[in-house]
Amino acid sequence: MNANVQQYQGNLQYAVDIVLCIDATASMFPVLDTVKSSSLQFHSRLNDVMAKKGKAISQLRLKVIAFRDFGDDADSAIEQTDFLHLPSQEGDFERFVSGIDASGGGDIPESGLEALALAVNSPWETGLDRRRHVIVMFTDAPAHPLGTVGTAAQNYPAGIPRSIDDLFEQWGYARSQTAVMEQSAKRLVMFAPDAAPWNEPIAEEWDLTLHFASKAGDGLEEFEMDEIIETIANSL
Repeated sequence: MNANVQQYQGNLQYAVDIVLCIDATASMFPVLDTVKSSSLQFHSRLNDVMAKKGKAISQLRLKVIAFRDFGDDADSAIEQTDFLHLPSQEGDFERFVSGIDASGGGDIPESGLEALALAVNSPWETGLDRRRHVIVMFTDAPAHPLGTVGTAAQNYPAGIPRSIDDLFEQWGYARSQTAVMEQSAKRLVMFAPDAAPWNEPIAEEWDLTLHFASKAGDGLEEFEMDEIIETIANSL
């Protein structure tokens, strides 16, 4: 470890929480392996970029939410981990990500907003000196409006907002009194189609959000992964 990194570690502690929301429906089959491979590189690539900036991450936690469609098969609509500490729980992270299979989905819209709501309401780190809370959405499909599909299912997550406006309130905005996310820490990076709700209202109305338009069958390009890494590193 070089002197610059030691200096930054001694002065400031950086905590990074990342939630990966991964569309695991059948249409993602051509790209899911690429998404999974890229996800497994987060730890080493982020550390490398931070080291070049003379900084080091004191705590890195990753959480994965794989989603399908409550309207198709509620039992497999959401699979998720708790926050996993890397590198100490890297094995658990790799086992979960490697086990995600592209299947199901039913109609074109999926339950992406439920996954996003679960991500927004994650138990984010509140300590250390500087924090970054990042949600990354990978999907090639639009999403069902909240409160319209699968809400009566036994495993439909409790506390999910029943409208996108309510979810926006939880995401928060400057001087919001109802936000569950820390304004200075949050970021949302979406690899999602140019379709509702990803292009609007989320990309247009939500602050601190980046939207990269995706298409069914297209993989996660290297420059896109670089955008995620740089977004985190440059904001610390």
